[in-house]
Amino acid sequence: MMDRLALLSEAKSLIEAERGRWQALSRGVWEHPELAYEERYACQRQVEELRALGFAPETPTAGVETAFRADVGSGHPAFAIASEYDALEGLGHGCGHNLICTAALAAFQAAVKLRDKHGLKGRLTLLGTPAEESGGGKVVMIEHGCLDGVDAAMMVHPSWRTTPDTGSTAVRRFDVAFSGKAAHAAGSPELGLNALDATLMVFTAINAWRQQLPEFTRVHGVILEGGVRPNIIPDRSRSRFYLRSAQEDWADKMEARFQDIVRGAELMTGCTAEVKSYHRPYMSRKPNSAMNSAYVEAMKTLGANPVLPPRPGRGSSDFGNFSHAVPGIHPYFAVTDHEIPGHSLEMAAASATGFAFDNALRAAAAMAVIAVRYLGDDDFRAQVDEAFRK
Repeated sequence: MMDRLALLSEAKSLIEAERGRWQALSRGVWEHPELAYEERYACQRQVEELRALGFAPETPTAGVETAFRADVGSGHPAFAIASEYDALEGLGHGCGHNLICTAALAAFQAAVKLRDKHGLKGRLTLLGTPAEESGGGKVVMIEHGCLDGVDAAMMVHPSWRTTPDTGSTAVRRFDVAFSGKAAHAAGSPELGLNALDATLMVFTAINAWRQQLPEFTRVHGVILEGGVRPNIIPDRSRSRFYLRSAQEDWADKMEARFQDIVRGAELMTGCTAEVKSYHRPYMSRKPNSAMNSAYVEAMKTLGANPVLPPRPGRGSSDFGNFSHAVPGIHPYFAVTDHEIPGHSLEMAAASATGFAFDNALRAAAAMAVIAVRYLGDDDFRAQVDEAFRK
């Protein structure tokens, strides 16, 4: 049994010793927001920091140009820390990923130093995982073997409050394009096939369908294209939908029902539909209870005042795919002292504050200790593995 309080104190001191480095990294990435798979500055900046600290990161890696990887040690147990750093179009770091990558590097360096100091066996891995915002970077990286030989994984994420990981929904995204026949809406409407009507029927059917969907599901969509002028019957319409579910079997059911709804709109309007997947699907996130408890305990000790949300999370993340492959958690740390929406200009502004940065370093210390405990505490590792098997 490892002394958790002593480890946490050591991790905090190691991270604070490099406070200036981490502050510059967070600010630099925040000032250079980059979209999915375009994160060249953020990737290179982290790689340079790792090299300056004596590590030998690999980039590109796992089939992605803007991904990186650093390993220390070998064999098992093996614990991976994930870094995210992509931004949002029009919002910059409105999801605070500048803080995620900062916490990841800070935790990795501290965990390596603790591993070496305490003579622990096993491997620590830092994975730079781009394109979380709909791009599915982790999904691609898993397909290229990034988790081969990894026994557990973790990352931390900003929020308006500090909480454990309460899970997330699977998401499947679809673009639906209807093709009809243009005609003059007043002079010869009988010659047209209205593609916009088909799209509206899909929305109407989904609005009715919501009454029979369980609480842990969500469906939402937008119209991307709906016609040119009111006096021309639209011969093309295009929309995009997200189907979410906390349970994988319901995600399958929802996808089948959605396809039926689209076919129904085809029959009712005479239009034809083309349904294409938009980005890679994400699996639901399955938080590890033992790691969650360790995170809450550590953040309490560090003064971050974690709370348990009244309901599970309803967003989606490609870390969900990680959590199905190995034990993992994706808990949260506060960037403000009051509620603000995620994916917003308010979140982007908050992600550059000292309050947010201080909590990111607290979360980094908690993550470092969980990684070290997984390597060196047989009882803790057994609890984590058993929770994953259940």
